[in-house]
Amino acid sequence: MSNNNDAVGVLRTIRDAQPTHYLFKIESFSILKEEEIEKYESDDFEVGGYKWGLCFYPNGNKKRNGDGHISLYLVIRDTDKLPQGWEVNVQFKFFVFDHTRDKYLTIQDADCRTRRYHQMRTEWGFSKLLSLDTFEESTKGYLLDDSCLLGVEVFVIRYAGKGECLSMIKEPEGNTYTWKVDNFSAISMHSLYSEAFKIGGQNWKLCFYPKGNAEAKGESLSLFLSVADCEKLPLNWKFYARFKLRVRNQVGGVHQEGQGDLYICALSNVQ
Repeated sequence: MSNNNDAVGVLRTIRDAQPTHYLFKIESFSILKEEEIEKYESDDFEVGGYKWGLCFYPNGNKKRNGDGHISLYLVIRDTDKLPQGWEVNVQFKFFVFDHTRDKYLTIQDADCRTRRYHQMRTEWGFSKLLSLDTFEESTKGYLLDDSCLLGVEVFVIRYAGKGECLSMIKEPEGNTYTWKVDNFSAISMHSLYSEAFKIGGQNWKLCFYPKGNAEAKGESLSLFLSVADCEKLPLNWKFYARFKLRVRNQVGGVHQEGQGDLYICALSNVQ
């Protein structure tokens, strides 16, 4: 595929595949041009639940400075059947078939701009799709036996009504919790949990393994941060936390601590 942005805001590319949504064949182009037919409109076609049509200007849309060019527009139709205050957001591509090379020239907005159709604006397109000199030049292959083949792909942008909010708290107030474990030597349980505590708007617990857990079993103490009451969290709830766990040295020496990151959601109980 080759790219050539030869006009401000317009991207032209070459591709093999034909347009997905509509093909528009125009025969006897020279008659349309010589008879000074201002424009010719295609039949209706449906994409995304809306009726559309193509509007072709063989001598250019002079009202929009299209002299010396062909102009092509995508028009939304049957708007009287749409609800009051309707609005349709669309991205589209136009196609011109090159009979010589058996490929399609595609023309679209260079920045993939979304075009908004509404009651006061029912068509969008390009007043200078191609210059007449280029379009009619035999070596370009756009006209064969005085016929041309145009096309369009239409992509209706719909808002699905879904979203989420990310809120970050750098250092929440009261961001420390101290848990004193008494009678350590008498603990016989494999693990024990602290009372629930709240930091950053979320309830947490500490989970302590006096004789270690998993690969640390029998060798080290194990300490984990856990979400409290995770079964009560709303569906698809997500939370990220960065934390430090510390075993305090009670005689004034160096504390033992480690830092971790926790990403959790309501669909799983992650520790």
